[in-house]
Amino acid sequence: MQVRPSERGAALLTVLLLVAVISVLAAGALEKLRLSTRLAENGAAMEQARAFAYAAETVATIRVDAILGQDAARTTLQGGWAGHPFAIQVPGGLATLTVTDGDNCFNLNGLVGEAQQPGAYVAETQTQIPEFVRLMKLVGIPGQTADGIAAATADWIDSDTNPLPNGAEDTAYLGKDRPYRTPNTLMTDVSELRAVAGVTPEIYAKLAPWVCALPIAKPSMINVNTLQPEQAPLLAMLFPDTMDVGRARALLLERPVAGYASTDAFWQQPSLARLNADLNVKAQQTGVKTYWFNLKIAINANGVQLSQTDLLDATGQRAQIVSRVWSDPA
Repeated sequence: MQVRPSERGAALLTVLLLVAVISVLAAGALEKLRLSTRLAENGAAMEQARAFAYAAETVATIRVDAILGQDAARTTLQGGWAGHPFAIQVPGGLATLTVTDGDNCFNLNGLVGEAQQPGAYVAETQTQIPEFVRLMKLVGIPGQTADGIAAATADWIDSDTNPLPNGAEDTAYLGKDRPYRTPNTLMTDVSELRAVAGVTPEIYAKLAPWVCALPIAKPSMINVNTLQPEQAPLLAMLFPDTMDVGRARALLLERPVAGYASTDAFWQQPSLARLNADLNVKAQQTGVKTYWFNLKIAINANGVQLSQTDLLDATGQRAQIVSRVWSDPA
């Protein structure tokens, strides 16, 4: 077919336009291919990091079993295991493990006790709510605010819908801009505390280092052999306003290097004889053996950073992982 001289420019323009369109489509396809490749590489690197974390868990459980095997009757700080990072070389980077005593905290789920009906919980108003109030006062939260938060936290967990004095049930939350209800069961993570009535970001920041959410409706048993001096408020809260933080810290600093052989040996100290401590608190909330451990794992390998926190149950013959949480690296 013969092209007229007047149409040659139009034909050339059409060809150039087609080339331009095809170039744009090709560039878009290549960009999508690069993005898909990058996402696949990132996904593979993250899966590899999680695999390293699972391997680190195995190492950590072996270390915890070794700690428990040193003395079946008590757990002490000997060996420098508590809070000291342990680094492991992995392909392309490093895995860092940190084990701490998981009993040395105030168990928020201990604010309730198990009712006769399975799966039902009732608020523990006699000891645990007042104890939680004392802890909050010791870390700088005003008394009236502490009273409300303690009652509201118990209401958050207990099975009924009747608010305690100063507490909060569903009606306190349904009127919010984003309404929600109380779960009426044990907390699965400390972060749930942020949703409780009266808990502001500032208050949560003050409380977070001192509280935990063990999967049992019982108070945590403070290990007087592993409680660090900087954790003195957890010891002072056990006394009905008869011990301040400074005195509790001094007691912990005077602890024997090998720890106490028994709970009685701790409570029979002359400096404690004059203080008023509930007999149930002595028996149920203090001990010399650790049954729960916290494990923090930090993975930095192949350009990926992963932070994982595990809770280990050591109530049986061997430590077992009962929960794991992933978060952004600190």
